[in-house]
Amino acid sequence: MKAVFPGTFDPFTVGHYDIVRRALTFTDEIIIAVGVNELKHTLTELNERLATIRELYANEPRVSVTAYDGLTTDFARSVGALFILRGVRNISDFEYERNMADINRHLTGIETVLLFSSPELAYISSSMVRELIHLGKPVDEFLPQ
Repeated sequence: MKAVFPGTFDPFTVGHYDIVRRALTFTDEIIIAVGVNELKHTLTELNERLATIRELYANEPRVSVTAYDGLTTDFARSVGALFILRGVRNISDFEYERNMADINRHLTGIETVLLFSSPELAYISSSMVRELIHLGKPVDEFLPQ
């Protein structure tokens, strides 16, 4: 079984590494797919972002990292994924993601699995980590080991 973890995946977002680790307990392969959108400002250039994420998962052969353009559901279908994996950090995220999952299932037949990050990893927000990076402060203690 193959899953796609799409879109705004950010290696500095709290809980994403935890979500991937837990998702590997019920799927054979995860493709972390970074969306290409020239209108969106990002912390790093696409190649840097891809390299950083690949480095995080260098020792996990069941995780691959790629860029994609277009709709997530089209990309998931093109790589033979059975579902889209989405991380949820809070209740408002959950409500939005649940609605999007219902729309995707209705329009495309692709299922979405929603996973909350483990509570012990939710002690710092991704925006705080980005701010530390912007200020040139060390962030190693907040990154997955």
